[in-house]
Amino acid sequence: MMKAQYPSAERADVLEKMKAAGVRMVRLQYPDLHGVPRGKIVSVDEFERCTNDGVAFATGVMGMDLRHLTHLTIEEGIPDMHARPDLSTLVQVPWEPQFAWCLCDLEEIQTHKPYLVDPRGTLRRSERSFFEIGYAPLIASEMEFYLMKPDETAQGRYRRYVELYSPVYTFGSQADPLGIVEKMFEYARTMELNAISAFHEYGRGQYEINLFHSTALDSADRAFRFKTLVKEVAVRQGLLATFMGKPWNDDEGSGFHLHISLQTTNGENAFYDPHRADGLSDVALHFVAGLLARMPALMAFLNPTVNAYRRIHMQGLVPTRINWGYDHRFALIRIPPDRGRSTRIEIRIGDGTANPYLAYAAVLWAGLEGIRQKMYPPKPISGLISELPKEEQGPPVPSNLDDALEALEQDAELTERLGEELIRTFLTVKKAEFRRYQQWTSEWELEEYVHRL
Repeated sequence: MMKAQYPSAERADVLEKMKAAGVRMVRLQYPDLHGVPRGKIVSVDEFERCTNDGVAFATGVMGMDLRHLTHLTIEEGIPDMHARPDLSTLVQVPWEPQFAWCLCDLEEIQTHKPYLVDPRGTLRRSERSFFEIGYAPLIASEMEFYLMKPDETAQGRYRRYVELYSPVYTFGSQADPLGIVEKMFEYARTMELNAISAFHEYGRGQYEINLFHSTALDSADRAFRFKTLVKEVAVRQGLLATFMGKPWNDDEGSGFHLHISLQTTNGENAFYDPHRADGLSDVALHFVAGLLARMPALMAFLNPTVNAYRRIHMQGLVPTRINWGYDHRFALIRIPPDRGRSTRIEIRIGDGTANPYLAYAAVLWAGLEGIRQKMYPPKPISGLISELPKEEQGPPVPSNLDDALEALEQDAELTERLGEELIRTFLTVKKAEFRRYQQWTSEWELEEYVHRL
């Protein structure tokens, strides 16, 4: 049974400190399957009751697509679930100090058992499986996003915030005229999201802010909150921030790279072996092999939108084949050159729209199976991939969302690990999304065909 995480005396102390800091309202938040923050605003006085009793929400929101269509639980009458605040995540909002944010865990109302279609709860179970065998997964995420200005005359009704070519690794007023990214970075530090660097990326008006590594659930919580922060701060400046993978046809895509290592109970890096020439342990190789074996199904979580697959091409430094390599940016799994405590793997295929909780949970389960089965990967790639024999390049990644969903549906073991109800809901929502896309006449089709055919 899930219970409030803090005794009443400690809970009261936390709330009194919040009130003294000027907090009057709390935004309760939890991620839906898309990674969109859902929740309610409650008064700081009502918040104390919420920590005891939870807050009711209709379960239909977890089966809802981004066009506001609910695909599940209708036959059951759309019953309620409870969101129970996790007091350890309560934090004041620096640009709205009258507000605090608090993440919630979802549970069944009658039994208080974890709600099975809860991305945060799914990651918690995945992380716990590593704890049980003596490892703590550490993850850091790299998140890229574009800033856009509203413009009713532009295609898509938006134009770039910055139009300068060759902007990568630049900063200051030319790269960020309104100083918005600097504000985002400062706010992320204030909210203890452990932001460590910010810079202009390759795309015009594209930025990246990196967060320091930590244990999996904490890392996903920070990534989720960071994406919310970026979009909120942009709106307050009259802009739109998007993590959409390929918003512009003539510019770079936005990725979501994951850096992963495992820490032992005595604080050592389980991926490091000083006695091997490459410095990688068997555990690291097992983990890599598990990821490669399940990558077609993992793509559904790492690239969960129709648009995500438009950015997968070699010219954009996005891997197109399932392989691995040492410090090779065209490899799907890159092994950065750092060793010792910094030994890690980098998954380079993720799209900016990935739900961090589901992406983390899925890749961790895949890596864990590699460890349990003592799997080994094929030899790493080197040199130009296109010049390697086909059998050494690795199999191609799924080329569209439909193929990735099909691979996920066929992966019975991953379905069992993540939970049949969650996978069923995810597949139902995403297949409906893909069907809507297939039936929609695009602007490209009209421009290509309507005048001549």
